[in-house]
Amino acid sequence: MSDTLARLAALRGTFGAQPTQNNPDLIALDAFGSNPGALGGYIYFPSKRGKNLPLVVVLHGCTQTAAGYDIGSGWSRLAEDYGFALLFPEQRRANNPNLCFNWFNPEDIRRDHGEVFSIRQMIAKVVAEHGIDGRRVFVTGLSAGGAMAAAMLATYPEVFAGGAIIAGLPYASAATIPEAFDRMRGHGGPAGKELELRLRNASGHKGPWPTLSLWQGSADRTVVPSNANAIVEQWRNIHGVDALPGRAEDIGRHQRKVWTDAHGVEVIELYTIAGMDHGTPLDVGTGYGASGPFMLEVGISSTVETARSWGLVPSFEKRRDAKPSAAQPENAADRFGTGSDRGGIQKVIEDALRSAGLMK
Repeated sequence: MSDTLARLAALRGTFGAQPTQNNPDLIALDAFGSNPGALGGYIYFPSKRGKNLPLVVVLHGCTQTAAGYDIGSGWSRLAEDYGFALLFPEQRRANNPNLCFNWFNPEDIRRDHGEVFSIRQMIAKVVAEHGIDGRRVFVTGLSAGGAMAAAMLATYPEVFAGGAIIAGLPYASAATIPEAFDRMRGHGGPAGKELELRLRNASGHKGPWPTLSLWQGSADRTVVPSNANAIVEQWRNIHGVDALPGRAEDIGRHQRKVWTDAHGVEVIELYTIAGMDHGTPLDVGTGYGASGPFMLEVGISSTVETARSWGLVPSFEKRRDAKPSAAQPENAADRFGTGSDRGGIQKVIEDALRSAGLMK
């Protein structure tokens, strides 16, 4: 019980209220289909538009908006500088009072149903009407948005060349509210083989499969690090790679593990950000992104590095020096954390569940 209360208290503080932010560069996307998930959407195009632009689908986290997440992550500024398009699906309070994508609702993560189908319809409209290269469509998201990015990769793998999941969870790892909260804490859940089966059955797709980039804070108390390992387990046999990574390297205090397929292609990578709590890793010194709640300055930009791995940013651009991984002491677990607000037992439990979008 004490473990549960401690995690609930931390969660309540982590999902604090987000300031309302406007971004006039984002254009509302209308009339994109039946929209069974009742989502909103916004698009961004660079001022110098070429033909056959790549497209990145960006999914915000709980309590966030499309515009706010864009400002924090720096995606539109990067897209402006390097010439690719963006699509920002946005949750509505009528669907989830805390603006979480409903990654734990089976009807919202089933192919051609619910929220995943709404996002698929948005992608289809943007690709068809705006000169997008359909071979270079990618998806990324934070937390609930990361879990929904995992759902998009599972239900429509033929659509995406790659995906990046930040502090997310495996596809179909939960089907009820109690299960969802348990999975976030790293409790229970399907084993690797069952997770793989759920992924394979989500679409009937036979390949090729999108590449996967995972980002996880080592001190995340909201979506604990074991979830990133579970995502690797869900995907590694899909890509035909071993349980152990082929390479591990240190990038400053952080670690990157890489799984390479039989053709030498990096198909899965896992960044573990030392001492970081729940949020999107940033290096504001790159000029992309702004630190704030769940947008955490850690000296490495998930936005820039993910775009680089997808070939959207030249590989010769500034990058932190990497060296073969060696064990490092973890003595700054709260360096990149957020505070928590404690109260009575019942109030902590109820507020945390509401904040996570797990109860109304």
